[in-house]
Amino acid sequence: MSLELPKAIVFDWDSTLVDNWRSIEEALNATLLAMGHRPWTPEEIRSRIRASMRDSFPALFGSRWEEARRIFYDTIAALHLEHLKSLPGAEALLGALAAKGLYLAVVSNKSGPLLRREAAHLGWERFFGRLVGAGDAPRDKPDPAPLALALGESAVAPGRGVWYVGDTALDMVFAANAGCVPVLIAGAGHGRDDFAAAPPECQVADCFSLATLVQDLARPI
Repeated sequence: MSLELPKAIVFDWDSTLVDNWRSIEEALNATLLAMGHRPWTPEEIRSRIRASMRDSFPALFGSRWEEARRIFYDTIAALHLEHLKSLPGAEALLGALAAKGLYLAVVSNKSGPLLRREAAHLGWERFFGRLVGAGDAPRDKPDPAPLALALGESAVAPGRGVWYVGDTALDMVFAANAGCVPVLIAGAGHGRDDFAAAPPECQVADCFSLATLVQDLARPI
C-alpha cells in the first residue's frame, strides 16, 4: 500500500525526537538500588523499558511499585532537563511539517508532566496540538486510547491520514492498534523478527530522512 501525505503526524518522544536516556538510566538505577535490585546496564535499560510505568513497575517491584515510582520520579525530576538533547534535524523537521499545515502531536510513555516540561524547555510547544504522556489517557501505549486524546479537536480521525512515528516495536504495535500508519524512525540494529507482530509500513533512518519523505510526498505529480 503506497504512502500518501498525511493530515497529521503523531510522534513518540524519546529516541524519536529527543535523547534523554542518561536521565532515564540514572533514575532507574537509583530506583533499582533503593529497592534492593542490582543496577542494569544501559543496554538492558534500552531493551527492557518500553511500556509505561504503570504497566511495567508492578511486574518489576510487585506490591512496592508505588514506592519505586516515587523514587524514580523524585530522581528524574531533578536531572532530566540537564541531560535533554534534541536529536539532529528534529527541530527543523517539526518546523517544516508545521509550515505545511500538518497537525502534530506526541504520544509517549514518559509521564505527561515530564514530557510537557521537556517540550517547554526546548521551546517546542508551538509545534504540537497535544503532548500526551503516560497517565494522561485511561490507558497507556500500546493501547489506542492515547491517540484519540492526541488528535483532540483537530478534526483528524484515526486512519490512513495519520502517521505514528516511533523507534521501537511497541510503537509499531501502538500504530496498528490505533489504526494509523506505522512509520519506524531508526537506523541499523533492528531485526525483521522484532516487528513480526506489527511491521512498519516504511522506515527512515533519522529526522532528516523523514523530512525528505514528507517533502517528496508533498510535491505535485
